[in-house]
Amino acid sequence: MSPKTHSGETAGNWSAPRPAAPADVIHNIGYRHYDGPRLGRAYARRSLFSQSLRGAYGLGRSAKSKVLPMLLFGVMCLPAGIIVAVAVATNANSLPVEYTRYAVIMQAVIGLFVAAQAPQSVSRDLRFKSVPLYFSRPIETADYVVAKFAALASAIFLLTAIPVVVLYVGALLAKLDFMDQTKEFAQGMVSVALLSVLLAGIGLVIGALTPRRGFGVAAIIAVLTISYGAVSTMQAIAEEQSSTGSIEWIGLFSPITLIDGISTAFLGATSAAPGGYGPDAAVGLVYLLVTAVLVAGSYGLLIRRYRKVGL
Repeated sequence: MSPKTHSGETAGNWSAPRPAAPADVIHNIGYRHYDGPRLGRAYARRSLFSQSLRGAYGLGRSAKSKVLPMLLFGVMCLPAGIIVAVAVATNANSLPVEYTRYAVIMQAVIGLFVAAQAPQSVSRDLRFKSVPLYFSRPIETADYVVAKFAALASAIFLLTAIPVVVLYVGALLAKLDFMDQTKEFAQGMVSVALLSVLLAGIGLVIGALTPRRGFGVAAIIAVLTISYGAVSTMQAIAEEQSSTGSIEWIGLFSPITLIDGISTAFLGATSAAPGGYGPDAAVGLVYLLVTAVLVAGSYGLLIRRYRKVGL
């Protein structure tokens, strides 16, 4: 038998008392309270605008992303350069193309640019569900929509305005009347600015409907191409049937003819409609109203869309 201790335990079962648990220790892992400047919503909005504008031309992205926008930009500027060269070489008395007509002539290139860049601006955020991450910062739905809207409109404006600038510089080099050319140049810039805002709104609304970029590209091309083709065909039929009074009203149903009508009514342009039957000032007010409704409606639809996405 094993000897027992005074407490009644056997010597073989005796064990030393456990050591006391160590006290809690706070480790310094390097986190510090941020005490720098809080840049807020305005800075976030400007950053999103800058990023989106650069992205429209592939800047800051892969080389492959730069090919199409830069190619389209070159195609837009090439005819203007040729027109300038001919005007200077032949000592022309006027440019063969009005400043307000250039975008109408090159509308296929502009449509391709909008179709390519509008979905790219918004569909990636939808597809990868990164929109809620934007809204986790000090940025609201309206900030996101305004930044994207302004960025795409600015990208389209650069695409359409720089060729107009080339024409203006060429006109001055050809020693055409400075005052006349400056006035017409200003009218052309107003025209392409209106076109840029209108196409940006339409393109973003269509692009935001689906996270699939390919679907958005096809839908935008279809809307712009079909609307212009249908309007042009109907106007040609109306002229053939001597129903010239309806030509100006038919022009309300296509973005390109809308801006062409405004240019005709208020900017002294020659209408691109068949027979040159553009709207007068009274009907031009209707064109302005429809354009304003489309732009405001596009903004409203985008706000509604991104309020749901941000949930």
